[in-house]
Amino acid sequence: MSLITLRDITLAFGGPPIFAGISLQIEPGDRLCLLGRNGTGKSTLLKLINGEIPPESGDIHKKQGLRVALVSQEVPREVAGSVFDVVASGIGNTTALLAEYHRVAHELAVKGSAELLEELTELQHELESCGGWQLHQEVERILNRLSLEADAEFSSLSGGTKRRVLLAQALVAAPDILLLDEPTNHLDIDTILWLEDFLVKSAMAILFVTHDRAFARRLANRVAEIDRGRIYSFDCGYDQFVERREALLEAEVTRQALFDKKLAQEEAWIRQGIKARRTRNEGRVRALKGLREERRQRRERIGTAKIQLQDADRSGAMVAELEEVSFSFGETPIVRGFSTSIMRGDKIGIIGPNGSGKTTLLRLLLGDLQPDSGTIKLGTRREVLYFDQLREQLDLDKTVQENVGEGNDTITVNGRQRHVIGYLQDFLFTPERARTPVRILSGGERNRLLLAKLFTKPSNLLVMDEPTNDLDAETLDLLEELLMEYSGTLLLVSHDREFLNNVVAGTIVLTGNGEVREFVGGYDDWLRQATTETSQAIVAAKPVQTKVKPQQERPRKLTFKEERELEALPELIASLEQEQEALHSRLSDPEFYKSAGGEVVAINSRLAEIEAELEKLLVRWEELEAVKG
Repeated sequence: MSLITLRDITLAFGGPPIFAGISLQIEPGDRLCLLGRNGTGKSTLLKLINGEIPPESGDIHKKQGLRVALVSQEVPREVAGSVFDVVASGIGNTTALLAEYHRVAHELAVKGSAELLEELTELQHELESCGGWQLHQEVERILNRLSLEADAEFSSLSGGTKRRVLLAQALVAAPDILLLDEPTNHLDIDTILWLEDFLVKSAMAILFVTHDRAFARRLANRVAEIDRGRIYSFDCGYDQFVERREALLEAEVTRQALFDKKLAQEEAWIRQGIKARRTRNEGRVRALKGLREERRQRRERIGTAKIQLQDADRSGAMVAELEEVSFSFGETPIVRGFSTSIMRGDKIGIIGPNGSGKTTLLRLLLGDLQPDSGTIKLGTRREVLYFDQLREQLDLDKTVQENVGEGNDTITVNGRQRHVIGYLQDFLFTPERARTPVRILSGGERNRLLLAKLFTKPSNLLVMDEPTNDLDAETLDLLEELLMEYSGTLLLVSHDREFLNNVVAGTIVLTGNGEVREFVGGYDDWLRQATTETSQAIVAAKPVQTKVKPQQERPRKLTFKEERELEALPELIASLEQEQEALHSRLSDPEFYKSAGGEVVAINSRLAEIEAELEKLLVRWEELEAVKG
């Protein structure tokens, strides 16, 4: 049975309909990736499913007792309280009790009184009796994994951290359908990988909007695309969807070309003076009117942005040189004894956990910060463009046109005068949209606007801090291509693994404790090199085993029963791994979900059992091998 069914949903906000009779079903076990250009209605569809906005017409059927949780792009203004309280509020009935337990526990840690200890014990018993203790443990686990401070005040957090809190709130609620709108924005790569693993193993259905191709490829077992008011659903993974969509677009172009040819022929016929009142021609005239109406109602696909970078004169051969540079914020080391040389034309990716100092390193490389120790030499003739992930270069109260034109109707691009409106159309802003205030734009539109504003100026050093957030797939591909062909120097901070792989030729990795390392290649190359180094370090750290003449105590030998157990372990482990692989294959097959029903939950439960059992068997194998010598 479907969890939710949408039938013939229509919705418009004063212009062309966002949804023109769309239908969609979400089944148990679905991990449905929702794609579409910026402004096509992806976030609107999530809000509609969540019950925040009603459709103008059509039906929405939900399974009785269906629980839905939404993590939106925008942070709700009404959310307040400590991080623990906000996350625990996602659970429901035990929220007040969990919040009180956490408050008393915090107060006890500060004051340490016997009365507080007694009160805390009573609250724990109360939580255990209503099943809330496990929920408390789950809240603590999620907070720990998302690196959130339980006692921090929600209102004091940065925008990115607030989104992580809201993600934690949705995860602890264990909904039947989890709705995620750009979940990877502002998350570091480690947290994204954890989120992927969590969602892949979860039994809940997921509908998510993302620009992160690696995330979509790993997670999606279905894909739906919103295009010109319609929704097209594909029962396949992300890569297969890309292939099928290309084939559909080619077929559409061919079909429209044939239609336009026929319409042109009929228009030529009617202009030849054939009298429409003659009986034998009336049907043909009516058919022509139908063709005209069909052509009038056709909605063309949103065009592709025409983004161009202006190259400044070449910078000096050396862009920046760091020698034994160290920098700290108070007691927190950001960079410790780091040396590097960045040469003209280098394309460098900067990777690290949130808070590790990626933006700080950029500011050191640009000369905005001075190191605590060491030396920084900056190159000559540098023309810098800086893309700020917080988009602080945009004035939200001004219009799109005013932000780019800065009071002028024309701008100079590559030595040629252009009207601001025409230039903005290259970035997919219609004349009407160009005259609207920036604050009403979507996240993707704001990113496109910042690119348009920056690229009016020439550069030879491009610094981009999380430029991929909220961009649709087409604009992301174009930006990727542009950066690959850029002749200047690029410093790129990004959590988009595929974007890093395709664009950069080297990576600088910050660990968060002041250590900074350099690697050749993109994200996958760094991962491979780091894994190899770790393996070599483990081998080097193993003590050299020397034969020691036994003294009074003889080493213990395996018993007959233990020998039989050791012989049976490899076969048992292999059997469990085969079962595990078979179950994963079933879960990754879209056809399985059409008739799976409650079997999805049972399979996920069995996978958890297998994982725990394998861990025990592997530990036991190591113990017996150690005794055997």
